[in-house]
Amino acid sequence: MRITAVDSFVLHVSVTGGHIEDSSHRVDRWGVPMARIETDEGITGFGYTGTHGHLPTDRLIAECIKEAYGPLLIGEDPASTEALWNKLYNCSPIRWVGRSGITHLALSAVDIALWDIRAKAAGVPLWKLLGGDEEKRVEAYNTDWGWLQLSLETLVSGCKRLVEEEGYNGVKIKVGSSDISIDRKRIAAVRDAIGPERKLMVDANGKFDLSAALRMGKYLSDYDVVWFEEPLWFEDLLGHVRLASAIDTPIALGEQLYALCDFANFIAMGAVHIVQADATRLAGVTEWLKVTDLAYAHRLPVVPHVGDMAQVHLHLCIAHPACDTLEYIPWLKEVFEEPARVRDGRFCIPQRPGASTTPTESALARFRVA
Repeated sequence: MRITAVDSFVLHVSVTGGHIEDSSHRVDRWGVPMARIETDEGITGFGYTGTHGHLPTDRLIAECIKEAYGPLLIGEDPASTEALWNKLYNCSPIRWVGRSGITHLALSAVDIALWDIRAKAAGVPLWKLLGGDEEKRVEAYNTDWGWLQLSLETLVSGCKRLVEEEGYNGVKIKVGSSDISIDRKRIAAVRDAIGPERKLMVDANGKFDLSAALRMGKYLSDYDVVWFEEPLWFEDLLGHVRLASAIDTPIALGEQLYALCDFANFIAMGAVHIVQADATRLAGVTEWLKVTDLAYAHRLPVVPHVGDMAQVHLHLCIAHPACDTLEYIPWLKEVFEEPARVRDGRFCIPQRPGASTTPTESALARFRVA
């Protein structure tokens, strides 16, 4: 089998409630720059990355897929995922302008599309191609009622509904308000609403400095918070080391780390306890597997950040022993032929061949912007 064509396009999908906010971002649409790779055997692979729906930069990612990586892929065997990853990553003109950011996100989409082809060619879901067990159960936690712009009343009622009516065993809420006492009230109210048996996580999206993070950290153990996510600026390795040694609540991070070496440094220094590797931020499945193997070797759990809204990561969680929990945000449920689904607090196991990344024709007509 050989690659005959590489194309790209962008989808924009509205988020829940018109817009969402965390401590660092305001988002009204989720951007989905996609790679489409065709082969001479009629198998087409799709891969994508996730963005905050800024069309000019989404177009740059799409152009990088088609114009920079596309010519390097024509005539190649799509099953050679490791060799092709190295060819694309180490292409000198591309690497010169970025080992993260736009070129890396574009490579993520391309690599995921190649794995999609491999699984489709084998006639199995990606999780099975990777050796996963259909009996494995992946627990879902939900973030979609935890946004910072929500009133306290809406936050509490939404999180309560998630656990009491929809069966989730865990919820995540955003922190990083203008006053840390507001965050504390929101954490206390949600803990009271969901009860002591359910899991509660908090996410600062890199907002706090070390002093504020230390103050917040003192509160978290009072409410049995499972993890403190992205408490500090994303690349502040030494700050995370100091914080990790000073608070009881585990630190989770990884969505803003773009390479294996970044994770290696944080893990080696004891700066992270829950690894949130994201295949759409790392360079696809190929690099995600390396990061997750590294975490597993250090006996650290991996709970992927879902820039893909759980499509690819569900397959990866089923396949890898480091993973048993995954975030669910339902924004892309109308895009794919086999969208990620949760029933009674657990993810349903995908059954179709591929990586669950094939969009429907109706989604292309409805959401395509470029």
